[in-house]
Amino acid sequence: MNVPSDFPAQLRAAQLRVTQPRLAVLEAVHAHPHADTETVLTAVREHLPAVSRQAVYDVLNVLATTGVLRRIQPSGSLARYEARVGDNHHHIVCRSCGVIADVDCAVGEVPCLTAADDLGFVIDEAEVIYWGICPDCAAAPAAPAQISGSQP
Repeated sequence: MNVPSDFPAQLRAAQLRVTQPRLAVLEAVHAHPHADTETVLTAVREHLPAVSRQAVYDVLNVLATTGVLRRIQPSGSLARYEARVGDNHHHIVCRSCGVIADVDCAVGEVPCLTAADDLGFVIDEAEVIYWGICPDCAAAPAAPAQISGSQP
């Protein structure tokens, strides 16, 4: 396992003990941005084969709760995890293949944190998800239409 020197520091800054499962999860999420739990589990088990599914779930939960990782869940999608925290970026999701990419906040004078009526809330984050078709899917030839009732 190749652990960057800042991973233990990130854990300590969040007042968390430095453990092998936590380091392995951080490495997996850094290596696989926007990974779902299954992808993280598979990557962690490459370095820690005996780690349990529940241990990985617990680590993801504590890292997301403490702000070391960010948990996102676009509508109709599994929860995903990313290491980009501390800024107010958004995401764009391909309707065809499901790929997710980061999108910086809209330009201008902090538009995504300015609600028309904040109802007395102190807003510190906005979650915007853009939907569309990624360049790869847009460039792919359309699948031939199957005529109803015809046989190949």
